[in-house]
Amino acid sequence: MFLHLPPTLRQHVSALRMLMAFTIVTGIAYPLAVTGIGQLAFGHQANGSLIKEHGEPVASSLLGQNFALPKKNPDDSSEPLRPDPKWFQPRPSAADAGQGAGPYDPTYSGASNLGPNDPRLITSIAQRRAAVAAFDGVSPASLPADALTASGSGLDPDISPAYAYEQVARVAKARGLPAERLRTLVGDHVRDRELGFLGQGRVNVIELNHALRHLPAQSPVRS
Repeated sequence: MFLHLPPTLRQHVSALRMLMAFTIVTGIAYPLAVTGIGQLAFGHQANGSLIKEHGEPVASSLLGQNFALPKKNPDDSSEPLRPDPKWFQPRPSAADAGQGAGPYDPTYSGASNLGPNDPRLITSIAQRRAAVAAFDGVSPASLPADALTASGSGLDPDISPAYAYEQVARVAKARGLPAERLRTLVGDHVRDRELGFLGQGRVNVIELNHALRHLPAQSPVRS
């Protein structure tokens, strides 16, 4: 019966059959197969690399976030966030929609788009250098680059090992813990280059602070 159709109509029917076939294969079968393989072989990654507390997701190790003190006025969106000295801090973030969420706003990913010679960028780096050095109690000249510059996405969860180790003394003092204990914790979270030569060594701040939260209790250090 199909052969007796007019040539133009036969072409349309053939095209429709191919559309239906490829829709089933590429729109249904392939996504289901990839999803099934992902869930079976890489379930943690496929579900967002979530970090959970008591079975409830509290963060994703793929997205940076703020570790700040509570706002004095929670309803004041103009009040800047203040970093909490008890936590390792991420690198700066330009992902701030200005709605009170502060940097690392997951709904506003992006960079500052300022060039290296832009006076605004130069000024912001100088301000960050002074603020971070005072916050961590170190020399401004000792700060690594990622303590002063934001990532392209504004949501990078990783910092350099140098920046993580630089924060040890401040976190140890705020928590009353031995600095050497925290250096060991940082060392346990240092990831080497991929395949030994791709990228740089890094520390995931989200995972590091999650481990810090669950660090076994110890008697405070006496000064």
